[in-house]
Amino acid sequence: MKTRSSVNVIKQHKILLLGRMALMERNTTWPLSLFPGNHSHTNGSTCSRDNVLKTVVFPVLYSFLFLVGLLLNAVAVWVFFRIPSKSHFIIYLKNIVVADVIMTFTFPFKVLSDSNLASTGLRIFVCRVSSVLFYLTMYISILFFGLISIDRCRKTLTPFRGTTAARLARRKLLSGAIWTFLLVLSLPNVILTRKTPTSPYFKCSNLKTEGGLYWHEVVNHVCQVIFWSNLVTVIVCYTLITKELYRSYARSAGGTVSGESTQKPHQAKRKMNANVFLVLAVFFVCFVPFHFARVPYTLSQTQRVLFDCKLKLFFFQLKESTLFLSSLNSVLDPLIYFFLCKSFRTTLFKTLQLPPGTCSRLTGRGSDTDTGSNALRNSSACA
Repeated sequence: MKTRSSVNVIKQHKILLLGRMALMERNTTWPLSLFPGNHSHTNGSTCSRDNVLKTVVFPVLYSFLFLVGLLLNAVAVWVFFRIPSKSHFIIYLKNIVVADVIMTFTFPFKVLSDSNLASTGLRIFVCRVSSVLFYLTMYISILFFGLISIDRCRKTLTPFRGTTAARLARRKLLSGAIWTFLLVLSLPNVILTRKTPTSPYFKCSNLKTEGGLYWHEVVNHVCQVIFWSNLVTVIVCYTLITKELYRSYARSAGGTVSGESTQKPHQAKRKMNANVFLVLAVFFVCFVPFHFARVPYTLSQTQRVLFDCKLKLFFFQLKESTLFLSSLNSVLDPLIYFFLCKSFRTTLFKTLQLPPGTCSRLTGRGSDTDTGSNALRNSSACA
């Protein structure tokens, strides 16, 4: 009897142990790991990333971002289709619109995957396609932000230099080359993510071949170069823009007589100064935090001995939070179109049957009229 009871107790303990192991396995997650440096590893249930922040908070935020981004970018596409590509700035903005639309359509897949509502097939699609497109469009936007900064700097420093058909053609070729380069760069991430998952609790890295993991590292380094080189470009360009606008404002203020009639032009110029730096603000809010957070996050994944589980989880959550800031780019870019592009505002107001001076308090009438110096006008005008 004692032997039988002992056997029963052992069986019960085995059943309980198997149940706990199954529960622990269900708590392991498969983080999105695809384009640049999201190649992560988990150490079992103690390092589980399934928490309220990942499975509830971010899916809700991305759902809201999808609805707002879809509305704003639909309006942007609708307006830009009515605007001819008559300047470098408009060409760059149209490319950013396309990138934002593609990024916006990746949000529902991220919502389903993060909230653990996606089927195995949909999760494979996220690993192979959706995440690749998300990061592809992010770095396309970063590159065009750098080009916009160069264009704004050129318009500020040499305001009388015109735009020719040959220059516009070269900018279109440059835009096509950027898309082609990044598409070719990211395509192997799709092709080489083809392994069949051996468990329903797989990570995206489990689907990659050996060549896919190597190419993943190559793409990671290329994306780092893209970001940091464009960060330097943006800082240098806006430093030069700041100096030129300060000189222009000082000359204009020194040549006027103080009085009530000169206050409105000066207020408009100050508004224009603020609008010029909108590109800089969006770049720093959306892209800089993510790339700074990726440095300790990547270390926590590659140097596992130096980081305990709690620290790894913290850096993972920091990376996901800053990644959401990068996603905000898709809804903040329409602000750039509206405040910095006169053609966009004009077309939008005509379509909505609003007077041209609408929102002049926000945009500054200097960008719509001939008020102010050439440097001020050209730094914020779309043409």
